[in-house]
Amino acid sequence: MAAEALKLGVRTYQWTLRPVIGSHCRFHPHCSAYAIEALSAHGALRGAALSARRVLRCHPWNPGGYDPVPAPKA
Repeated sequence: MAAEALKLGVRTYQWTLRPVIGSHCRFHPHCSAYAIEALSAHGALRGAALSARRVLRCHPWNPGGYDPVPAPKA
């Protein structure tokens, strides 16, 4: 339930702010798509932590590149 609310927040960002400020993510998939995938795969707590860590790494001194969401631990 909490993960769905967080995903709704990310989708709201994608539809409202992102078209205005543009997409400048250095990674693929871009940070908001990564957040939705992380929340779906790992749930609210771990998904939010993975998403926050990703956004903090998205800066001009990081080379970026392909950075998939890690697989859930069995």
